[in-house]
Amino acid sequence: MQIHIVTAFPKFFDSPLGESMMKRAGQSGVVEFHVHDLRDFTTDKHRSVDDYPYGGGPGMIMKPEPFFAGVEHIRQQYHLTEARVILLSPQGEKFSQQKANALAPESGLIFLCGHYKGIDERVHQYLAAEEISIGDYVVTGGELPALVVIDAVVRLLPGVLGDLDSAAGDSFQSGRLDYPHYTRPEEFRGWRVPEVLLSGHHAKIARWRREQAETRTRERRGDLFET
Repeated sequence: MQIHIVTAFPKFFDSPLGESMMKRAGQSGVVEFHVHDLRDFTTDKHRSVDDYPYGGGPGMIMKPEPFFAGVEHIRQQYHLTEARVILLSPQGEKFSQQKANALAPESGLIFLCGHYKGIDERVHQYLAAEEISIGDYVVTGGELPALVVIDAVVRLLPGVLGDLDSAAGDSFQSGRLDYPHYTRPEEFRGWRVPEVLLSGHHAKIARWRREQAETRTRERRGDLFET
């Protein structure tokens, strides 16, 4: 998979994409990360990516030209004519595990990161194939939401996680929250690991985990349990 990020703040991604699972995924060749500076696609001497809004009002609006030029460059340079263009936006579809699963088979994804007050509506209408929101709140820009979506997608790619069951058993994959997990020591400050997990009886352990997942989902996410 090729993942391209178009942003006015490219250094924002240096550390997250160079650590832990993301680093291993890139080094193994499972995924290629390309971060593009939005200012490289400007045409004025100040490399401006924003301007005042028509009609007045507070804040600055990101210009359409650099985004269109950036996506056109990526499509031509990297031969990604079919890559999905995703705009991170509070107005977008709320991100979910099901959406991550849907994006994982794609060969190429292009993420557009907004900033400031907003992005020219023509980017929404004519460039981005879809818009994604990570929740009903507002953050400074699209960089953090892009990382959230990318992380959730990349961990689903074959070969990224050491254990193939690691992603399959995650919360939300089965429509439930995950069951409780324990490791050594067997007793810590008087709190013991449940005896069933020490029994070696795989059928009983599987049943206990299923019951715990259902109970936790019912108690903590009643909406998810009903669905």
